[in-house]
Amino acid sequence: MRHGQPKLVETDKVSALDMKDWIEHYDRSEITHHPAPHASQQLAATATVIVSSSAPRALASAQALGLEPSVIDTLFCEAQLPYGRWKRPRLSPFTWAFILRVLWLCGYSRRVESASAARVRANRAAQRLLALADNGPVLLLGHGWMNRMIAKQLEAEGWTRQKRSGSQYWSAMVYQDSGQRSASRTNLPTFPQSL
Repeated sequence: MRHGQPKLVETDKVSALDMKDWIEHYDRSEITHHPAPHASQQLAATATVIVSSSAPRALASAQALGLEPSVIDTLFCEAQLPYGRWKRPRLSPFTWAFILRVLWLCGYSRRVESASAARVRANRAAQRLLALADNGPVLLLGHGWMNRMIAKQLEAEGWTRQKRSGSQYWSAMVYQDSGQRSASRTNLPTFPQSL
């Protein structure tokens, strides 16, 4: 499940260089005080193992769902966005986030984890979730890009997506063991999408 909507101060247009501060603020943000959607609460109630990224927005989302994560780990944190050195043009932070994510996917990782290193981390995260799924359905409160990367690793392990509720805040994907790994597994780990 993707975290709830981050609590961000309205920002005018910024440069790629200004994105350094915006990204740091985003990484420290919690979520708005809107209640978690009913569908998210219902899905969360099916989990026996609660896992969360260590990011404040993920931990605040667990709290909004009335959950206490049994595992909190930076392993599940979002794939970092780089920032640029350019003072022009000035664009909205979300436009820059899109541009910088595309650049990151193309190999630009200025002082942050590269896309290839993030894929390795996603594989480790998927293996950790698979091990936790031995104890029952797992709910991961995480982030868009990292959750997508973890989902690809789960699919490579023979898990299939049963349900997807979009890519907005609080959205979730449900994965189930297709029987290729173990005929006895019927656990449902859940994941989100993101920025």
